[in-house]
Amino acid sequence: MYQITQAGIQHIPLIQELTNQIWPATYLSILSQEQLDYMIAMMYNTEELSRQLNSDHTFLLIWDGESAIGFAGYSPKEETGIYKLNKIYLHPDYQGKGAGKLLLNAVIDQVKAAGANVLELNVNRYNKAKSFYEKIGFEVFEEKDIDIGNGYWMNDYVMRKVL
Repeated sequence: MYQITQAGIQHIPLIQELTNQIWPATYLSILSQEQLDYMIAMMYNTEELSRQLNSDHTFLLIWDGESAIGFAGYSPKEETGIYKLNKIYLHPDYQGKGAGKLLLNAVIDQVKAAGANVLELNVNRYNKAKSFYEKIGFEVFEEKDIDIGNGYWMNDYVMRKVL
């Protein structure tokens, strides 16, 4: 039985551990090891996660018993009624078993309760998760190429789901 809880500052090491377990399985087929290492260091360092957790970002953890198996993070955008799903990751052993959908639905419930009418996310154009998002009602809104420094780019689809 899965359980979803809100994460706090004390969970930063756990989020980092999950990232180090999940990202290689998710991205090494589409990104180089160097870009993967760069992005993890940039986006999941303690200072950056602390900044997010102390601002308007909400992080959720999903558990299978005593084991954390994934996480999601979201925040409001400047546009009224639009929230951004900044991250959602699930351990590969749990993909395709309903845990990801449960976690995403928890995010949707929370942003709807906060007044959102649209949930937006970015997904790498080569990430197989795109079909997962489409199955639950997300549609491509635009394509975006984002310079993240050090010669690396994120080549994404921006997807939106009307809530």
